[in-house]
Amino acid sequence: MKYQHLFGPVHSRRLGFSLGVDLVPYKYCPLNCVYCEVQKTTHLYVRRQEFFPPEEITSELADFLKGKPELDYITFSGAGEPTLYSKIGEVIGFIKANYPHYKLALLTNAVLLNHSTLRREILPCDLILPSLDACHQDTFERINRPHKALKAAGLVEGLIKLRQEYRGAIWLEVFIIAGINDTEEELDCLAKAIRRIKPDKVQINSLDRPGAEDWVKPAGSRILNRVRNYLAETVSQPVEIIAKVEPGFDDASIAPDLLGSIQATLSRRPCTAEDLAGILGIHINEVSKIMRQLKSERKVSVKREERGVFYSWIS
Repeated sequence: MKYQHLFGPVHSRRLGFSLGVDLVPYKYCPLNCVYCEVQKTTHLYVRRQEFFPPEEITSELADFLKGKPELDYITFSGAGEPTLYSKIGEVIGFIKANYPHYKLALLTNAVLLNHSTLRREILPCDLILPSLDACHQDTFERINRPHKALKAAGLVEGLIKLRQEYRGAIWLEVFIIAGINDTEEELDCLAKAIRRIKPDKVQINSLDRPGAEDWVKPAGSRILNRVRNYLAETVSQPVEIIAKVEPGFDDASIAPDLLGSIQATLSRRPCTAEDLAGILGIHINEVSKIMRQLKSERKVSVKREERGVFYSWIS
């Protein structure tokens, strides 16, 4: 079966060996984050809906899982915001009912968590990994470029409500952009929100592959350590850096035939991640992770052009 909604399994620094489940059309999201690895959001969207019949997704899961693969997680993620899918609860229920030995993780930008129905639907997940990059509205707008209906205060309140109702683990991600949300004023605001949200841990991240905007750069270890130390002194939760600051950290090997296909393709002509996904028949998220690794190994070069970020093989 050719999968439209599954990708991987891929090796994740946070989640180990993870099977991705993509529930929404490409680049449908309530945010247009400047650091997004799948580039700019083309459909800035806040209304939850049934983009695909749930049976279409569950049939792919049944086909893949009949082989009883060893997985650390089945993860709802992809090239859009998974909580936009109004039938996510049905898909979660299907997995829990038929494959209860697999743990479920949800990667979310958390902006829809004020919906009580959505919070009920995701309660069976074993791990939720939401994001919070800013608490001040102007900083939220600069980094996350949200739909006009969204407010930073509402994002924080949704996370607080989730913590009150959810008994699983919450790992809160904070993406740092130097000069924007790493000031003492911004970090103090984040710390106050974290104390109210009460996640199980805080994870500090930064850019490690081309983002949606060329001006976004990796924060660097000095800044990330300063942010971690500040938050560690002001919140009670463990605070860790998950940003990749050294080449080769925690990378999984790329299958030789796939690597050969990528090399052959990029040696002929530069391609975007979207181009490669179509040529190779693999999910855009999988391509993005591979390109990150190849860039860190200095096997590919990167150039931003009008149509997007292009990769070329370095001879």
